[in-house]
Amino acid sequence: MTPSTTVRSPLRLYGRSGELALLEALSARLRAGDGGALVLASPPGLGRSALLDHAVAGHRGPVLRAAGTPAEQRLPYSGVHTLLCSAPGPLPVPPDRLPGSGTTPGGLLGLLRRLGAEVPLLVCVDDAHAWDPDSRAALGFAARRLGAGSRVAVLIGCADETAFAGLPALRLGPLDDDASAALLDRLTETTGDLDPVVRGELLREAAGNPRLLSGLVGRLTPDQLAGRTALPYPLPGAEGVLDSYAAHLDGLAPATRTLLLLAAAAQEHEPDGAGSDFALLLRAAARAGLAPAHLDRLLLTPAGALQLTGGRVHFSHPLLRRAVLHRAAPGHRRAAHELLAALLDGPGGPALPALVQRASAAPGPDTALAARLEAAAAAPRPHAERSAALARAATLSTDGPRRAARFAAAAEQARLAGDAGRARALLARVGADPAQGAAPCVRGMLALRDGPAADAHAALLTAAALLAPHDPRRTLDALLGAAQAAWDMGDAIAYLDAMTRVPPAAADRPTAWYRAGMCAVLAGRTDRGHALLRCCLDNAERADDPYELLRALVSALVLGEVDAACRAGARALAAVRTRGPDALLPQALEQLAYAELRAGRHARARAHALEGLHAARRTGQPNAATHLHAVLALAASVEGPAEACAAHADTALAGAGPHGLTQAATLATWAVARADLAAGRPGEAAARLGPLVRPGPRTGHFATRLLAVPCYVEAMVLSGRADEGAPELASAVREFTLWTARTTDPQTPAQLARCHALLAPPEEAAARYEQALAHHDRAGGDFERARTQLLYGQSLRRRRRTREARGPLRDALVAFQRCSARVWADRAGGELRAAGEAVDTPDRDGRGSAPLTGLTPQQQRIARYVAEGATNREVAVRLSVSPRTVDHHLRNVFAALGVRSRTELARLLDR
Repeated sequence: MTPSTTVRSPLRLYGRSGELALLEALSARLRAGDGGALVLASPPGLGRSALLDHAVAGHRGPVLRAAGTPAEQRLPYSGVHTLLCSAPGPLPVPPDRLPGSGTTPGGLLGLLRRLGAEVPLLVCVDDAHAWDPDSRAALGFAARRLGAGSRVAVLIGCADETAFAGLPALRLGPLDDDASAALLDRLTETTGDLDPVVRGELLREAAGNPRLLSGLVGRLTPDQLAGRTALPYPLPGAEGVLDSYAAHLDGLAPATRTLLLLAAAAQEHEPDGAGSDFALLLRAAARAGLAPAHLDRLLLTPAGALQLTGGRVHFSHPLLRRAVLHRAAPGHRRAAHELLAALLDGPGGPALPALVQRASAAPGPDTALAARLEAAAAAPRPHAERSAALARAATLSTDGPRRAARFAAAAEQARLAGDAGRARALLARVGADPAQGAAPCVRGMLALRDGPAADAHAALLTAAALLAPHDPRRTLDALLGAAQAAWDMGDAIAYLDAMTRVPPAAADRPTAWYRAGMCAVLAGRTDRGHALLRCCLDNAERADDPYELLRALVSALVLGEVDAACRAGARALAAVRTRGPDALLPQALEQLAYAELRAGRHARARAHALEGLHAARRTGQPNAATHLHAVLALAASVEGPAEACAAHADTALAGAGPHGLTQAATLATWAVARADLAAGRPGEAAARLGPLVRPGPRTGHFATRLLAVPCYVEAMVLSGRADEGAPELASAVREFTLWTARTTDPQTPAQLARCHALLAPPEEAAARYEQALAHHDRAGGDFERARTQLLYGQSLRRRRRTREARGPLRDALVAFQRCSARVWADRAGGELRAAGEAVDTPDRDGRGSAPLTGLTPQQQRIARYVAEGATNREVAVRLSVSPRTVDHHLRNVFAALGVRSRTELARLLDR
């Protein structure tokens, strides 16, 4: 047999790097003269054939290739015969002897060895599950024996690997989100712009199946892909994949097909992915005249179509369930739904699950059934179930405006369930009818969580105007959402405008207190505002509504009662976890984490923010993720490492910029500046914080920028810029003084006293620091007290009162270690060493200071800074000495350590 000419395939495979690596390893072994085998198993459409094509295209040598043909499945050895007939040259065995010697298991093995004796041979069989049993047995027999030295590799593609037990097998899964998105980009690169809503619906419908995604895109017009024309429902293009799944069902017994149909129909009233109730399926099988043994056999079959987990029955793949419903005759499908509806009817009338089953059985529009579905889709049913029921009610509706209103209501429930993609898909079915403001309101709420804040603000104000004449509750929601958007983008005037538009009659008493209190505070009527917010906070002690509790948390933060804010946030989180909605979980975790940061509980804040980040990603809320990254950056600026702080801050700033999230940008910038201070880089910290605390176009968020003033004062003083920036410093401290007088935050008096100590003449600094520490004693909180002690000790040391400096520095070091502020502990340890006390503070990676033990404390600090890349001038600024002093010490460091350059010093300290 002569080698065939191979043409490299231009096919690009997405999301299959691991699978491609296994194929390349098998090819490398084959090129080295060793054989092997690999089974690729997957349901239809996941790229099994594409991987086999890739392997064939990459092989330089002869290939035997065949695919299963269901029409020949009952012909003995027909599969092997097809495989051997694909040989590109003459076979060692004449064609008339193939049935006798080449198709038996032993004969096939010998023939393959002879074919690969001279040139490495690749055997590739796709859809091997459709081969006749004798051919499968012969192929498996040969593949198990083609090992080292055989020069033959066998690749088998099939739906189920059980027929080839004993061979290495790889089961393909769906593409992940990134790979699916990349494939969709390639499929639509020539069609123009792809509408984001259409994009989300295509990815959702394909569920990671590349063949299905290709089929869906291929059946849509450019106008539909661009969102200029409504999408058809259901989306066309899935028929080929569903037929491939359904082909496996045709040979099943009638009783088995009936059970599968009942199991598929029983999931219609369940949330996506929940499966069906096993007890209901047993009752349905009995009503259909099937023995329980049928269901038991179906569930106990390894790798079968149905799987039982915790009382729930799931299909082995979601598309298999769709294929069962797709292949069933309309009459059989309606009968299954009617049977289930009869079983689900309650004593007081049909419950929502029964109505959903009847809606599934309806042959066409049914106004009465739609009205009953809408009425039943109410609390306390889960939001996802209510969304599904309202969507079915809309499809059964004949009246255009009523249909649009029901789709909009279904979208709102999907949004509350945390399914933003489904909410957008339902909004796309509303059409041109605005549904009297309901649809714009949902769009605005979605934009609030994943779009530019300014767009959300404008959309929600528009929705409120449309809703005001007939829906006070939704009008209130829209205006509160618009106010939240204005808050996120740092626009105090827009926030006041949205809040003042809230009709007093539309809000309950706690919401009215909150609205009036926030407006009063922002308008400068602080005493009146605090009194109203105090009413809101006190009333929340008896509340269990998560929205009211989160407003109480904000009220407590404005009042400065950080402990009360943490309590309200913890109760809000518990309420969301118990009652929902799922869409509120990221916000509840974010606000609780922020309150815990304000209270100095950094470890708790980090844990809650990480959980919130996962929730934000799961529910499709990138704006919430941006805010949570900012919170995590603040936590890392205390606990370290600096790399984590920088990574979270960069991510927050990257999301905040395009969407105008000024609050997140302010917190992220503050976090990086605080990390700069911890690392001894006050100049960089001052440069970051200056624009935030000063008036101007780059000023920080109106509600959070003052929190950064103490860091700004510290950075300016330590970088030696206090004199040149005296007017800005005085203005910032004056504003912080006014804010301290208005808030009850226990830390602000101590922070203000610390600012005065930093700016005081040397002879007055000690008394000012003592005042700050007295305030800290009343306020509590290790971290802020330790920062004041660090600055106090540093001030004493630089005035050459080293013996007195050791006490505050030692206390700061212990406090930083107690609250896991590792970077700050390193800084305190360096100051303590410079004051003449031996300290072996571990580096960030756990190493001690062994290489530097022969140096003086000042030389150790200079060596560390230089090893980090600092110039002599930068080191001088950090240590408050002259560059010539740094140069003198550095020469002595080089001589003592036996190094000749900064690079050698860095390598020595990195060991």
